[in-house]
Amino acid sequence: MENLVALKDLRLNMDKYANEVKAGKSFIVLKQSKPLFKLTPIDEDNSWEEVINFTKIKKGGVNIDELLASL
Repeated sequence: MENLVALKDLRLNMDKYANEVKAGKSFIVLKQSKPLFKLTPIDEDNSWEEVINFTKIKKGGVNIDELLASL
C-alpha cells in the first residue's frame, strides 16, 4: 500500500518528504481527500540527459527574458 500525504502537509514539510523519496519511499499526494499525484524515486536506470546547464554559463542562471530575446 502506498503512503498517503495531504498536499498541505507536503508543502509544509517538503524537505522531510524529499528525503524519504530519496530513500526509496513513494507517496500518493491528496487534495481534499482525492488523489492528485504520486511522488516516487527516480529509477536509476532512467538517467537524466543534461541538455544545457545555464548556471555554468552565468552564476545564478540566465534571465529568461534575456535568453528569449537572444533567440
